[in-house]
Amino acid sequence: MFVWRILSLIFVSLTLNLVLAAQDDPVRVDTSLVRVNVGVVDARGRSITSLSRSNFTIYEDGVKQEISSFVAAPAGFSVVMMLDMSGSTKSFRQNIQMAAGRFLDALHPDDRLAVIEFYSKVNVLNDFTTDRRTAYHSISVANGSGETDLYKGLMLALDKLAAEKNRRKAIVVLTDGVDTGAQDLDRKLLSNLADPQIPTAIKPETNEALRRVLDRADAQGVTIYPLALPTGDPARLADPTPRQVAMYTAARSRLQLVADRTGGTLNSIRRLEDMGTLYALVAADMRTLYTIEYQPTNEKRDGKWRTIKVDVDQSDLIPRARQGYFAK
Repeated sequence: MFVWRILSLIFVSLTLNLVLAAQDDPVRVDTSLVRVNVGVVDARGRSITSLSRSNFTIYEDGVKQEISSFVAAPAGFSVVMMLDMSGSTKSFRQNIQMAAGRFLDALHPDDRLAVIEFYSKVNVLNDFTTDRRTAYHSISVANGSGETDLYKGLMLALDKLAAEKNRRKAIVVLTDGVDTGAQDLDRKLLSNLADPQIPTAIKPETNEALRRVLDRADAQGVTIYPLALPTGDPARLADPTPRQVAMYTAARSRLQLVADRTGGTLNSIRRLEDMGTLYALVAADMRTLYTIEYQPTNEKRDGKWRTIKVDVDQSDLIPRARQGYFAK
């Protein structure tokens, strides 16, 4: 009996370890197709939504690619709304709720929305749904305090989007951009440097957590729109030290990298009263996007950077798309 109990405990322990390991495994997108969301404007910045597949040409590393799939605006998206509930946002939660509500009002009826809150924890408040009442409720109960687990939140959002299969995908993340883990690494890097060395010491693009987020977004063709809160603006720090300026500047630069790499836009919130307008602009921008897929002629998965360029056959129109991806 004693031996049987010992064997049972060993079996339970092994099973638990396997379950935990499975939970830590990243969701992988098993496809070699490249997906690119493309916005097109005229010289006056007005969105153009009347183009067809034949109007577009796409290049990878300068080589023309055959478009295998094309979706015209305004087909539905699967969207993750991410809300920063860290301690720095406590004083204006009501502003956040009202502004996020305007985003819901501006979405396309076919858009499926999930809501995630992040602070020192990351919580899914509702899974993907077209029921706006459910999403409104999630926004109204979002709450938290403490640190900012931004990149962990983005990874969870990308995991959720992976289950949305072939739907068009986007993330709208309201945050000051100051991920606590990244800032801790930046602070450690700067700790032993003299003041003249500090402004150029941090290389924002080398943060490993950020790189994992960007690679996962590449694999799924997810467009990310950061809405940058004024609490993360280095120009608004009160009597800052050179180290504080460097760390906050690096955090804001990383938000810009996220937008540029995924084909989104970084919207900086100057006044809290403008938050709702910017949310509505993001929703409007999503409704003008085209989606192109292609099978790369270069089939090597060598980890190297591949540049993407999208052209339209009308010289007065300007396309906007993600810059490229690492072929992993």
